[in-house]
Amino acid sequence: MDRTAELVARPAAPAIAYDPADRPRSLHVRAARVLEDNWTGSSTVPSRGLYPHQWSWDSAFIAIGLRHLSPLRAQRELETLLDAQWGDGRIPHIVFNPSVPLDAYFPSPDFWRSSTAGRAAGAPRTVQTSGIVQPPVHALAAWLVHRADPGLSRQRGFLARVYPGLAAWHRYLLHRRDLGGGGLASVVHPWEQGMDNSPCWDAPLARVLPAPARSFRRADLDHGAPEDRPTDLDYGRYVRLATDYRDSGYADGEAGGRAGAFAVEDPAFNALLIASEHALAGIAHELGAAGTARHARAERLTGVLVDRLWDPERGMFLCRDVRGGGLIPERSVSGLIPLLLPTLPREITAALVRTARGPHFSLGAATRLVPSYDLLGEAFDPHRYWRGPAWFNTGWLLERGLRTHGERHLADGLRRSVLELADSSGFAEYVDPYTGAACGTADFGWTAALALDLLHGEPSWDTHGTGTTEIKGGDRG
Repeated sequence: MDRTAELVARPAAPAIAYDPADRPRSLHVRAARVLEDNWTGSSTVPSRGLYPHQWSWDSAFIAIGLRHLSPLRAQRELETLLDAQWGDGRIPHIVFNPSVPLDAYFPSPDFWRSSTAGRAAGAPRTVQTSGIVQPPVHALAAWLVHRADPGLSRQRGFLARVYPGLAAWHRYLLHRRDLGGGGLASVVHPWEQGMDNSPCWDAPLARVLPAPARSFRRADLDHGAPEDRPTDLDYGRYVRLATDYRDSGYADGEAGGRAGAFAVEDPAFNALLIASEHALAGIAHELGAAGTARHARAERLTGVLVDRLWDPERGMFLCRDVRGGGLIPERSVSGLIPLLLPTLPREITAALVRTARGPHFSLGAATRLVPSYDLLGEAFDPHRYWRGPAWFNTGWLLERGLRTHGERHLADGLRRSVLELADSSGFAEYVDPYTGAACGTADFGWTAALALDLLHGEPSWDTHGTGTTEIKGGDRG
């Protein structure tokens, strides 16, 4: 049987109710084919060439889209990732496929040496991983995947299977990564936050002595234009930070993370942790336990996020440099992502919407999608990775956040832009925020998956586990 044909089959009723023309269905079929082509048999790679392994937050976003095609495969996507979880609770940012040649991606398994260097932290013996993490979208993804087919989920015991690992993951972040002592999780490497070369990292990275260029070979330049990728200087600093963390045994105490040169509290990373904490409350409730303590923790963390990272003058959240002290005065899309949070104070959500619509991001005006960095910033570059281009995962997160706070008109416009640009760009990794021109690699996993999610117009997540709130897309009438 053609497994692609099986995946793209859709229930008749939603197709009739949703698709007013052939074009959206065509987008559905092509997005489904991207996910099928990127499937390895146990998980989905972001792209076959540039990213040939399993990435942590990519798999979470991909599962959110896969739930519309195959809830079973979406469950397996997350289960496969959690199978590589470390004993201390961390979910590594890469799970390596042993059938992929070592030189296909750098840093490769022989750089991270997870099973030996990470032994004290409980790295798995039977699979090779990296030693750093990525943003905690996973509980949110698990909750959405469960709700796509609750019967199948209950039959397989999906939530009971993943809940202990997700709870351990949150404990790790909230306790081991509270490097600033204020209650928020810190990232110890730019790759952990996911926005690798954001200008927000320039000042903290300036303290890092880069590894010599001759000590590593960048496989990413085999698949992407140098002007679209991080610079060699940035990469040298990434390698140095990763090397030092590895040589500390991936420790997050005084001998490891606290002594490192880079530690940053990031608003998007922590907002996703809070949103996932709300989702864990819904999972706990489904499993027969009270979720009130987790909701209370999420609400408390929302207050901490405001206290530590909110900048009223700029009308958005900023990163905090734990080592250097103080907020980092750079505007990035990360500072808008807390719109996801349902208990954010109304005056702050209003300010975030004003900032998103204003000259620094120009949502609904000059830009097709929200840029990753300040349009007026000195470091803005419309093509270089996270220094200006627009990304589909941040577009999806902001669309969800705008709907959470009743900004339907803006959300409808953003949804249309995500779908149009995913279509016209060939599911590009990212795009020029002004023109929508494709950048990076094509047939990118989370671009296809999140377009599918918006295309289906499913109810938004109910973070309090009490029901669903119907969300209708802009062209549903």
